[in-house]
This record gives sequence, C-alpha cells and structure tokens, in this order.
Amino acid sequence: MPVPISQAWTVATYVLKQKLAGRKRYPFVLMLEPLFRCNLACAGCGKIQYPAHILRKELTPEECFKAVDECGTPMVSIPGGEPLMHSQIDKIVEGLVARKKYIYLCTNALLLKEKLDLFKPSKYLTFSVHVDGQKEHHDFSVCREGGFDLALEGIREAVKRGFRVTTNTTLFDGADPNSVRAFFDEMMSAGVEGMMLSPGYSYDKAPDQKHFLGRARTRRLFRAILSNRKKSWQFNQSPLFLEFLMGQRNYACTPWGMPTYNIFGWQKPCYLLQDGYADTFQELLDSTEWQNYGTESGNPKCANCMVHSGYEASAVDHTFSGLGGIWATIKAMFAGEYRDPDALVLLKEPVKPVHSYNPLIQIDSAKSQLEETRA
Repeated sequence: MPVPISQAWTVATYVLKQKLAGRKRYPFVLMLEPLFRCNLACAGCGKIQYPAHILRKELTPEECFKAVDECGTPMVSIPGGEPLMHSQIDKIVEGLVARKKYIYLCTNALLLKEKLDLFKPSKYLTFSVHVDGQKEHHDFSVCREGGFDLALEGIREAVKRGFRVTTNTTLFDGADPNSVRAFFDEMMSAGVEGMMLSPGYSYDKAPDQKHFLGRARTRRLFRAILSNRKKSWQFNQSPLFLEFLMGQRNYACTPWGMPTYNIFGWQKPCYLLQDGYADTFQELLDSTEWQNYGTESGNPKCANCMVHSGYEASAVDHTFSGLGGIWATIKAMFAGEYRDPDALVLLKEPVKPVHSYNPLIQIDSAKSQLEETRA
C-alpha cells in the first residue's frame, strides 16, 4: 500500500464523519502556499509571474497554523513557489507535524539535499518531488538543464535518510506515453513510495499556452499510459481518479475539495483560478458561486480541466458515497494491469515530444493568448 495504514484510516474516518454530518461541501486537502517565490521558471506555471514585491512575501508559521486549524482537514499540501526557499519552512512543518497533519511538501528538489537536515523523518511528512518525466522531458518542462539529475539526487538522499518520498508529475501535450511508462520504472527503482499524475492546467499567466491538453486528448494519453500497467507501479492517488483520467469515469468538479490559502487569503474558487479572495474559510464556502465553476458550468476557463485538485476530491467523495462507491474503489484497487489491447496500439503510434521541436521557453517570453477549448 503506497500510504501508511494510519493515514488511510485517518482520511477515511474524516470523510465518513463529513458524510454522516450531511456536509455536501467539505475540504479534502488544504493547499497551503506560504510563498510564490521559486528557483525555477517553468513554462507551464503561472505562480511566479507576480511582481518582485509579491514574490518577496511569505506567510508566517502562525498564519499557516491558523489556516490549517480553520480548515480542519487532516491532509495539507504545501506547494508554492518553492517551499524550501521559505525562511521558516522547518517551523511550519514542525508545527503541522505536532498537529498530526499529514503533510505533502511539494518541491522541485533542487534544494532538497542541502535542506534535509532541517527536518526529521515522520509518517506525517512526505516530500512530494515534482518530476515531469524522464531527463530530457523534465529538463525541458522546468526550463533548466540538469534539473532532473538534481531532483533524482535529492530523492535518493531523502529515501536513504528514511523520509517518505513521492513524485508529482504534470503531463502536457506532446508527452510520449512510452517515455512516461519508462519514467515510472525509474521512480520506483529510486525508492519512492508512490507517484501522482495530473494533466497540465492552462494558467492565464503561464508563458507557454500552446501545450495544454484538451479533455479528449487527456483521456487518450492517460489510457495509453495507465492501461496494461506493471504491478510494480504504485500511485499515491485515488484509483477512481486514475480511471477518470483514462476516460472510464465521469465526475463533476469539486473545486472546494482542495481549497487554497496563500499570502492574499483564501483563494476563490480553487487552486487553479483566481476570482477573488475571502478572509476566512467559512466565507470562502458561503460567498463563492460554486455553480459557475467546473466543466458542466460552461465556464470557458474550466472547459479542459481534469486536474487532480478539482477532480480527485470528487473521486474520493464517490468512494464514500455508499456501497457502490466502496465496491468501485475496491475493484479499482485490485484491477491489476487494466488490460487493454487497443491501448497497446496507442503505444505504437509515433509521438513527437514537444522538446524535440520547441526551444526552452524562458520566463520573459511573450504570453500567448491562445486558449484550448476542445471537448
């Protein structure tokens, strides 16, 4: 099992309590962004496009603890920016561990090896290392040569020291499914606990707007990648969400499932869209017009989104919606390799990876206004 039983039990009992209390909207994972500053300038990321005075700001540990206590969810993801650049990240993690929160500290791992001494191995702390595929593809994605080697070095050192380590991979148009499958082998050989996957989301501020996947191509890509899978691959995600990516399930978005708190407050409506901010978590729930978001809403900004921050909470909610959801999850957990002869045919199709015909897109590139709206 890719997560400790104690974590699985904590999450399951938390969700069941929400269901028994009749709460239709409850948080699954808090996305806690203590800063936007980063040491990379990835072409598909819109988080570091803020002016310098914003990039210098940080949440204090006390502000982080208040948000976590207010939200109440047992799991906290700490993205950014690059959290390891935060001046008090060790204090933030220490305080959350003391609260027995399960933390996924998201990092590009460029600083991981030198920062490990700040932390102690714990079942409550996982380093979620952002690696976007094999060496050439990853380096292209993060716009830095040698990024993959540094990330792999950090992963191996963290595993060696007894830390929980997972990977987080974002896939864009032009991803080679055979390369991604080979990448899974590499990560499992490196000793990671499990892997997370998500299609890219077209941030308005992202320098590269041309290589985000539409929903149909997302399903096609993930069907090729995740069908006929190896038993050695472990995924740190809801198996129903992975089936959703493969096109085997349909879910409505749950934008409140992974709420975001950052230096501006509680971000409306979700981690991916910025349509204002609320001062409290309850205000976020009460004042956001949730019907205006998600694919089914007709909002063009949501047209192609299948990202885990919007849909994995939907899959988890389905699991605990009744006997049907529990049975579907059990079947998915023991589905094995997902045999699919047609998906094997997809693996034989020629692929021209984006990095084979595009130069690296640096942070000062002019922003394209293209927006993909294919169904």
